[in-house]
Parts: sequence; C-alpha cells; structure tokens
Amino acid sequence: MTSSGTAGRPNVVLVLTDDHASHAIGAYGSPVARTPHLDALAASGARLDRCFATNSLCAPSRASLLTGTYSHVNGVSTLLTPIDASQPTFVSQLRAAGYRTAIVGKWHMGDGPGHDPEGFDHWDVLIDQGEYLDPTFRSAAGLRTETGYATEVITDLALAWLDSVDADGGGPWCVLVWHKAPHRPWVPDPRREVRALPDLPVPETFFDDHAGRSDSVRRAEMSIAEHLTATDLKRPVPDGLSAPEQAAWRYRRFMEDYLACVESVDDGVGRIAGWLADRGLTDETLLMYASDQGFFLGDHGWFDKRLMFEESIRMPFLVSCPGRVPAGSVLGDIVTNVDVARTVLEAAGVEAHPRMQGRSFWPRLVGPGDGHGPDGPEPEGMYYRYWEHDDVDHHAPAHYGYRTATHKLVYYYNDGLGIPGTSPHVHPPEWELYDLVEDPRELVDVSDDPAYADVRAELERAMWREQARVGDRPHPSQARPAGV
Repeated sequence: MTSSGTAGRPNVVLVLTDDHASHAIGAYGSPVARTPHLDALAASGARLDRCFATNSLCAPSRASLLTGTYSHVNGVSTLLTPIDASQPTFVSQLRAAGYRTAIVGKWHMGDGPGHDPEGFDHWDVLIDQGEYLDPTFRSAAGLRTETGYATEVITDLALAWLDSVDADGGGPWCVLVWHKAPHRPWVPDPRREVRALPDLPVPETFFDDHAGRSDSVRRAEMSIAEHLTATDLKRPVPDGLSAPEQAAWRYRRFMEDYLACVESVDDGVGRIAGWLADRGLTDETLLMYASDQGFFLGDHGWFDKRLMFEESIRMPFLVSCPGRVPAGSVLGDIVTNVDVARTVLEAAGVEAHPRMQGRSFWPRLVGPGDGHGPDGPEPEGMYYRYWEHDDVDHHAPAHYGYRTATHKLVYYYNDGLGIPGTSPHVHPPEWELYDLVEDPRELVDVSDDPAYADVRAELERAMWREQARVGDRPHPSQARPAGV
C-alpha cells in the first residue's frame, strides 16, 4: 500500500542540516566534497543560488523556516530565546489541511511545555544540540538513548515513521528530517574512513588580515589559526611548522572531519530518495534539502557564521518535484529562509497563514516567471539582522544589513539591547559597504569612499524601507536617512 499525495497535494520532505555551507556540495561547484545524492537531487530539480538566512544562527533560522517570519516576529532571535511552539507554521497549516506530519532530529528551539514541537502528529527530537554518538531523543513518550551515529539514526527514525504511514495508506504527508551534522565538533561516523586531504588548497581569502574592514569584524573570534580547540582538531598540531603552515594544517584537519560528516548526510539523502523511488512516490513528492545557514570554511581565515558575509548567510537549497520543477534548473533570484513556508504551502495548494511574512518563490521554480509572484514584485534585496552581541564564544557584533544583487550594506550597531545571549559591552557603531560585482570576496569596504556616496545613500533608504515593511525597528543610533 502506498501513501501517495493526491493531485496538487504532494508529499513533503525537508532535509535540513546545521552549518552545511553551499560551497561544500558538488552541485554548487565544490571540487572536493563527495555529495553524489545531493548532486542528483539538484540534477532532478532546481538549485537555488541566492538563498539567504535572515539571521545566520541555528535556532533563529529554524524558527524562520517553520513560521515564515523574521526573528523579531517569531521571538527566536538568539540561541537563548526559545520558540513559542504554538505559533502557526507551514507544518501546522499542512496538518490542518489533512496532511500527516512528523519531525525527527534536531529541534534546538527549546525543550519542555510550550517549546516542544507542536502541529506534528509525531515528533522525536534531539535535546538541544544533541550528540553525534548514541544520541538522546525526546518525544511525547519521554527521553531515551538511541545506539549509533546520529545522522544514520535520524534517517532510520524518519524512514520508520514513513513506513508506518505507508502501511496504513495515510496521506499526503510531510516529514522534517533535521540533522545535527555537520555542526561543530564535526565527529565523523566511526565506521567511515575519513579521507586525508594533505593537498587541499586553502581558500583564496584564507590569509585575509581584515585590513580596511571595521573594528567590529576584526573583534570576531572565529579564526581557524587561533580559535579551533583541541576538541575540534582531535590530534595535536605537528611540531616544526611555521605559523602559516600550522594554520593550513589546522584548516585541513578541520575539513577532513567536516566533509566526512557531510558525506554521512549525503548517504541519508540517498536513502530517502531511494525509499521514495522504491514506492513510486518520487513524482508525487516535494523533496527539499537545505542548511539552516551557511558556514565559513576557512574563508577570510574563519570558521562558524553569524557575520553578514556571503559564506555565512548563503544557504544551500535544492528542491525536486518531477513534473513540476524542471530538471537541472537554477534559480538566481534573491530568496530567504522566511520565504520557505509560503513556498511549501503554495506547492501543496494550502492557504498560507496571514501572519507569514515571506514571498513564495514557487512560481519561479515551476516555470519562467515575469518578475511577479502572487505577493507582488520580487524584492530588490534582502534584510538581515544578527541580534546576539559580543557572545562568549565568538564575540560577533550585533548588526543588520541589506543585500541587493550588486551591493551589500552592513550597520554594526554593537549593542545587545538586553537581548539574551548578548554581552553588556557596547562599541561604537560602524558601517561597511561592499561592491559585490567588483569585489565578490568582500575584501574592500567602500562605505566611506566618495565614489560610492550615492550608492550608500540609496541602500540606507532601501534598508530603512525594508525594515519598516517587515516590522522591525532601526537601532536608536541610526539616523533616519534623508528621503524616507
């Protein structure tokens, strides 16, 4: 018996990882990542090239994906602000429309009454960050430990739920398969042979000294050379290496484990795709793969995320729905994690909740668009805000910004405003502006360059207008731009 979706109501699978950078996927051009199943997913459907997180931090991005709202609306602005799980989500909307719903894996938006997953027929999630080996899960039945490697266990549990739905013919269905991997500390499956990468070249910007950038950026503590720990590296740095050689060794050691974690995720995607194919459900299923944000992989010498640089905010997003999404297509429009909820609901023919702020990009996935979707013209840019300030681990500054197809403006207001997870330290506000056409690596801040005065002024106005549109407030230190 098959649990197939009905016409216009596809089954929905969203595989979500934590900290998987786009540039660690073959389909996005990585020469070293081994991701055959993700590459096949891209070939069978669409690859999004400009999908961005609106707050590049795990819990806030997950909340935005689910609710279709920005952090200041859903309340999950930092790692220490748990979700009010009663909020409407695309999953609760699907369930109300008759879908069977489940989530398995990493939740990471709070535990206990009011914060446990709601709107799901079945939920089985890790505690907080969870463990790579023998992870503990929390469900409606309580706590238990599963023996094995987290990535494989999560896939096993998701497929077990799908088997149960398939057995009783219930459908359509939606399942979220949310992994811990490849989050720090990057523990590979003990049964996997970790590839040695002695000849892996460091990124072009690996030895970036951040000269000419703001003090806010230079204060961040995310350096491969300085801030990876012995727990991260899992073996001592060899003796006799110069400082640059030590930094390069640390980078390769980190990447060996990181890519091994990615390979396990890719295996899981292959298992899910195979399950669908075996039951003839591939054509009736919207299968999506994403990460909750991007990640620095030695870019600018960093690891982690948070800052509004491309490698941090750019999310991989692959989607397959044969017969509806053209195979091998590429979507270059600017979209965000806030847009995902409305997009899934439109694909399923289910009404979006009026509280949802995103714009559906489904029309652009299923065919050539005219620049206008059901919610009006597509935006010229995207609004970003990182709320934590000077946190204990990375000292990343509180900031917001606006990115268009050609430029990026960032305002480091450097004030936690009493937000949980932030430091009381207040630093002077600073601006940065990058020309993404002339300087795609974001090496030259032109915010004070007279040649860019008009560009900066227009971007300040555009950012102010977008803040107002989404209901956020500028920091008190930012003066209202002339002309708005």
